[in-house]
Amino acid sequence: MTWFRKKSAQLPMAFRRREVPDGVWMKCAGCGEILYRREVERRLWTCGRCGAHFRISAADYVAILADEGSFTPLFGEVQSVDPLEFSDARGRYADKLLEEQAGDPAREAVVTGRARIESQPLVLAVMDFHFLGGSMGSVVGERIARAGGLARRERIALVILSCSGGARMHEGILSLMQMAKTCAELGRLHEEGVPYISILADPTTGGVSASFAMLGDVILAEPNALIGFAGPRVIRETIREELPPGFQRAEFTQEHGFVDLIVPRGEMRATLGRLLRYFADSEGRRRHRLPAPPAPAPRA
Repeated sequence: MTWFRKKSAQLPMAFRRREVPDGVWMKCAGCGEILYRREVERRLWTCGRCGAHFRISAADYVAILADEGSFTPLFGEVQSVDPLEFSDARGRYADKLLEEQAGDPAREAVVTGRARIESQPLVLAVMDFHFLGGSMGSVVGERIARAGGLARRERIALVILSCSGGARMHEGILSLMQMAKTCAELGRLHEEGVPYISILADPTTGGVSASFAMLGDVILAEPNALIGFAGPRVIRETIREELPPGFQRAEFTQEHGFVDLIVPRGEMRATLGRLLRYFADSEGRRRHRLPAPPAPAPRA
């Protein structure tokens, strides 16, 4: 071995084995292709071979969707605590929160704020699967409810991008209460005619799919996103039957009427821009609508 190392060191540079830094290459979970990381990033974190969409952070989604420099975060003062003093075999919830926050107490499974998409104003909420699986706890529910309230008061569209494993078990019933809270606020939004666009990323499951994620006036989804309440394995073991091909994937849910449109990540911003302009034009026409003409007099 010593001889080999000495000989290798004497070889010309072109023939020496070069060490590749970590993170330069990544493997696609869809097709198994080894991909150059910078090329994947350039393609908005999608695979150039099979089109698979990688899970990305809320910050990456905001950068992709919102006009540059237009996003202003809101409701960061609403921060997680450990109301039940929860712990299990993997440790204390309070310690897990500190680890996930990484020194930023405002960091959570959802980011909310004002933004513009193709110059159209909106309230934007983006979930982050990298924070405790995007689970919905009290803070997620409260921030989304506040985002809905802001959109309702200012009569601008609300856009929520969901990416979540469901309710946060560490907060018990307090987590499940957020389903009702968010649905109630979205109900008020709907009653006042303020548009809500829901985007479903991989995965959108559990209590999130059973509440605000599926209540959009328009529901968009990324290709092949997992969408459902319980996972396919749980359903298969419960009903003891084989599931149809593509079960719970975005294409399957669109075919069965739960999703309006499947939009690749590279086209999402332009699609949202068109929808926001349509809703803005509709709102303008509604506000400036002329009174209806009088009904014709009845014939004698």
